[in-house]
Amino acid sequence: MTSTARFALTFRDAVESDVQSLVELVESAYRGDASRAGWTTEADILDGRRTDPEGVLGIVRAPGSRLLVAERGGDLVACCQLEHRGTAAYFGMFAVRPTLQGAGLGKTVIAEAERTARAEWGATEMHMTVIVQREDLIAWYERRGYRRTGEMSPFPYGDERFGLPRRDDLRFELLVKPLG
Repeated sequence: MTSTARFALTFRDAVESDVQSLVELVESAYRGDASRAGWTTEADILDGRRTDPEGVLGIVRAPGSRLLVAERGGDLVACCQLEHRGTAAYFGMFAVRPTLQGAGLGKTVIAEAERTARAEWGATEMHMTVIVQREDLIAWYERRGYRRTGEMSPFPYGDERFGLPRRDDLRFELLVKPLG
């Protein structure tokens, strides 16, 4: 368990009893009208769900995977997935409560995720995929030291676990940051 005074955050690994709260947090950050309170919404490009209890539980239980939870005053305010992939770590399922976005909380969470990946797994790089149409989000990651690779992967059209696309040109780009 790690704390940071700037936001009085406590970090810990998610446990099975956190699953429903984590689903609600992720959904609130990315889908529906509630997500519009923050800037990370995908409501204009995707409908449907962003995740579900089975998906979150799978991450919590998976070997080589962690779901890092950030709490403030006992309230779950942010989370992110870390997955060990050889010399790299994959960063995903990043969510900050919409009403708390834009105040530096996300910067603190991603810095803790990077620290954790280096310390726990000796990771030398962090990888993530971002929908290319999310230019504002990609720019935010670039300001944190991530670089666009030009390496694209298709959006999983037809798989409702990833949402219901509102457009037909979605795809993901790999972003990479050296961890040193």
